[in-house]
Amino acid sequence: MTDIRATARWLVREGRGILAADERTTTLAKRFAAVGIPSTPESQRAYREMLFGAEGIGDSLSGVILFDETIHQSTAAGVPFPAQLAAQGVLPGVKVDGGAQPLAGFPGEAVTEGLDGLRQRLAGYRALGARFAKWRAVIAVDAELPTTGCMLANAHALARYAALCQEAGLVPIVEPEVLMDGSHTLERCSTVTESMLRTLFTSLAAQRVELEAMILKPNMVTSGKACVTQASTASVAQATVECLRRTVPAAVPGIAFLSGGQRPIQATEHLDAINRLGPHPWRVTFSFARALQEDALSVWQGHESNIDAARQAFLQRAVCNAAASDGAYTADLEAG
Repeated sequence: MTDIRATARWLVREGRGILAADERTTTLAKRFAAVGIPSTPESQRAYREMLFGAEGIGDSLSGVILFDETIHQSTAAGVPFPAQLAAQGVLPGVKVDGGAQPLAGFPGEAVTEGLDGLRQRLAGYRALGARFAKWRAVIAVDAELPTTGCMLANAHALARYAALCQEAGLVPIVEPEVLMDGSHTLERCSTVTESMLRTLFTSLAAQRVELEAMILKPNMVTSGKACVTQASTASVAQATVECLRRTVPAAVPGIAFLSGGQRPIQATEHLDAINRLGPHPWRVTFSFARALQEDALSVWQGHESNIDAARQAFLQRAVCNAAASDGAYTADLEAG
């Protein structure tokens, strides 16, 4: 377990974060459609190559989470994506869950599937160069949800996954996402997030998961997207820090936040504000998807002639978030 402890610390080391590039084919197709890019297997592969080939990403990123299809793909020159990333000092990881499905007996709630055959799949991913993995649970919020049953089911699946990862020599990124969808208040999000994290760490202990060899990927505590009153950056930071200090053991080496649909600059500002309330018992950084990629995708537009400009836009967001992970972000960094 010593090796994966070191890997976990590496992934959350100072001035670095993690790119989540593990979108499903259908999800990426929707993002392409939003900016007018035709979605084909080749255009999706070329998009990933554009991101992963940005020179200097290792200065801001420690790891990249890949999708199953992507970890088997290569650059146009034939270099496997895991090898391309490793050459830049960036560790390749992979999303291993099977997606959220309706939870029987619990209307409006879901549980993530994919435990069947996971031991064998993890061994295969390790052989392809993966050094960590990710499993996401989605927790819906309203006045009544989530139920205890939903939280228990998802916490158990996350813990089983994490134990299997550690057995395979992979660092598990554990992602219990309390969704921003809805009109709930900041206070309601805080209550639900705290309950989910308490349930999660009870399950992790029951499954004998070594906390020093995992990374937590939670949501920030925010107002729901449709909430009339949107919390300030300072309020989000304070509520998030209070929630995490109440629930996350100090043995966990790092917390890498998901962006959860926040606007790119908003996510960066929140991360920075959270770190300015430190020091914290764990390293606090980012594992963003859209908040890192959105600008680059808009610039790229699927055209080879735009690759350099798109890579610069991607690096710009990575640099800003790396600074935020140290509580050193300023608006001046947005100017490049």
